[in-house]
Amino acid sequence: MEPAQNPEHSTLGLHGKAEKLPAGKLHSAQYSVALILAVLITGLWRLQVLGADNFRALADANRIRKVPILAPRGRIFDREGRLLVDNYPSVSCYLLREQVKDINLDLPLISRGLDIPIEQIQAILRHYQAAPKYQPIPLKQDITPDEQAFIEAHRNELPELETLDVQRRLYPRDGFAAHLIGYVGEVSEEMLDNPRYAFYDPGDVVGRSGVEETYDSVLRGTDGYKDVIVNSHGKELGHLGETLAIPGKDIRLTIDLDVQMAAEKALEGKIGAIVALDPHTGEVLALASRPTFDPNQFSARLTKSYWDQILNNPDHPLLDKAIQAQLAPGSTFKIIMSLAGLQEGVAQNMHVDCEGGGTFYGHFYGCDKHHGSVNIYNAIPYSCDTFFYTLAARLGIDTIAKYATSVGLSQRTGIDLPDEAAGTMPSTQWKLHTLHQPWYAGEVISVGIGQGAVTVTPVQLARALGGIASGGVFHRPHVVFPDEVSSQDLEAVHETFPGSGETTIPLSTENWQIITDAMANVTGSPIGTAYAAHLDGIDFAGKTGTAQVMSHDALARSGGGHKTEPNAWFVGMAPRRNPDIVVAVLWEHGNWGNNSAKLAAQVIDAFVDKQRKRAGNVREVATVPAAIKPETATPPASAAALPPAAE
Repeated sequence: MEPAQNPEHSTLGLHGKAEKLPAGKLHSAQYSVALILAVLITGLWRLQVLGADNFRALADANRIRKVPILAPRGRIFDREGRLLVDNYPSVSCYLLREQVKDINLDLPLISRGLDIPIEQIQAILRHYQAAPKYQPIPLKQDITPDEQAFIEAHRNELPELETLDVQRRLYPRDGFAAHLIGYVGEVSEEMLDNPRYAFYDPGDVVGRSGVEETYDSVLRGTDGYKDVIVNSHGKELGHLGETLAIPGKDIRLTIDLDVQMAAEKALEGKIGAIVALDPHTGEVLALASRPTFDPNQFSARLTKSYWDQILNNPDHPLLDKAIQAQLAPGSTFKIIMSLAGLQEGVAQNMHVDCEGGGTFYGHFYGCDKHHGSVNIYNAIPYSCDTFFYTLAARLGIDTIAKYATSVGLSQRTGIDLPDEAAGTMPSTQWKLHTLHQPWYAGEVISVGIGQGAVTVTPVQLARALGGIASGGVFHRPHVVFPDEVSSQDLEAVHETFPGSGETTIPLSTENWQIITDAMANVTGSPIGTAYAAHLDGIDFAGKTGTAQVMSHDALARSGGGHKTEPNAWFVGMAPRRNPDIVVAVLWEHGNWGNNSAKLAAQVIDAFVDKQRKRAGNVREVATVPAAIKPETATPPASAAALPPAAE
């Protein structure tokens, strides 16, 4: 019989065997714990030491917001320093997408508070969906005090709404000089694809036409910003610092406000354009186009109703007719014909018996009167079509085209305004290249009186006739004084707007005198077509033009009406040689050219009257539109209307 085992000893033996671990496993466990501790310590060291600056910056970003300070655009003055375009303080509302996860939940409240349809807000969000999320989205411009109060009262519910103080454009009312000055608006996607706008962001305000567009980089200035401390709801708690905005540079135009006002008044209620130049320098003294538009509508809230009204107007208010209307010049072209005929030695001894027209190439071409015996000296004041039909047949189309292009027709003048048109001067090569057809000799007859395929713009005509009256010296028209901008900016303008520019053509003194004396008889002699517009005591010369807008057969079929009446042209200057001012007038459907001559006379009379007052040391009181005085600058709705020009 085996001895009984001691239970206590047995238990201890079992326990000792169970708790005992091999040395290798024990060391592995110790190393694992040490490794984990090392990783944790290294991670904490990286976060707290190496990454301290990075996390500090991220923390600052969570509590610091950069608020832009928009630079006010430079103001625009006339040549004598009278204010034309100013700025007024305004508040805009922006959307900060970083402040909310799902902005769609807040759209109903935003829509009610800012009086914006939800669909419009959604369209704005779609427009900017490709923009960086940190970039503020312009939601509504020129908000009212009530809308500002709504934003402040809902800071906690709508942290994504932010207001920004801006300086908004204040233009003259009633479209005064609107095509010349232009307007500003938000930069478009197409513009952002242009290298010229490489430094602009979506939502930026830029010049969209006129001087505002051409000189945008000068007028624009440089934006600043301020660092604002905000809480988690976007509420401002304080300021850390500020980088001031640099205002845009003011610009002085060559425009004379008094002459501009005379041009605007002359065009009132009409369709057309007036351009006044100083032929000595190319400075534009006035540039007006009708119908016009209100640029204030574009700088604040452009309503759909106003935009539709502009787009559906058949007379195209946005078209600057002074530099873009390409129309047949009518009998004003006879000055270029006279230049060609005299310089070629053909017109000096040419005599024509006008019996109400003439037959050329088997077709009868009518004249408005039976002028009898006509030569170069009375052909211009008579405006005898028969004489210039004959001259055109003798010169031929290519000779006429040579002289027309030498004075700048069928080319842009290079005026510093966007979208200038070039017009057309037909020739043998032109027709072959454009229409792939040969030139027929009979086509030159209509060209001889400024009809057919010839088209010009008012600014082209002003430059051309001003240069002829100046002895063959032609200058580039410009609306901003060259010394108002840097040489680099001026060079960029000339590269952007190429044209006929500065040229001189050889012109016989005798021929020059014949032409200018004949033009003086247009207004100064009873035989002249514009004698009703003559100005007592002023050496006022010029040439009328009546250009048909459709053929006689088409006119008969149309049944008539205002839109079928001829366009009335006139180009006038004072004095007749080396003039101080040249004025081109286009009155669409104004019928006879002498009607436009009366409009030009108003502009020239205002110019000469002002010059005489200065020469006599008579003190003038500058007439500045109240709407754009700096001390009275207010939003467009309360801007005063421009006063009429002095009688």
